Amino acid sequence: QVQLVESGGGLGQPGGSLRLSCAASGITFSIYVMGWYRQAPGKQRELVATITSRGTTNYADSVKGRFTISRDNVKNTVSLQMNRLKPEDTAVYYCNARNTYIISSTYWGQGTQVTVSS
Repeated sequence: QVQLVESGGGLGQPGGSLRLSCAASGITFSIYVMGWYRQAPGKQRELVATITSRGTTNYADSVKGRFTISRDNVKNTVSLQMNRLKPEDTAVYYCNARNTYIISSTYWGQGTQVTVSS
């Protein structure tokens, strides 16, 4: 019923850019905090960025100034613009949706691979 479908992953070059997108269905998108998380090989899953229903953003220190999260409450999508990519950005990136009022109502996408290499 609930679906979060990521797209835009792939191979990027150091210093280059990639744009990820997540399309949500089956939820009242406008009341969900949306986020991007990533998990590198041998590492724990970590927060990359979040954006509230009203547009307040939060970023991990490691991506601040390089990545930008945005949302479109008409298209029910959330995007992650990744600039000045580094090899350490290599990970599986997951889209996350959390109900602003019911924190236990949380959903995850299947993930999309991002590889940064020359």
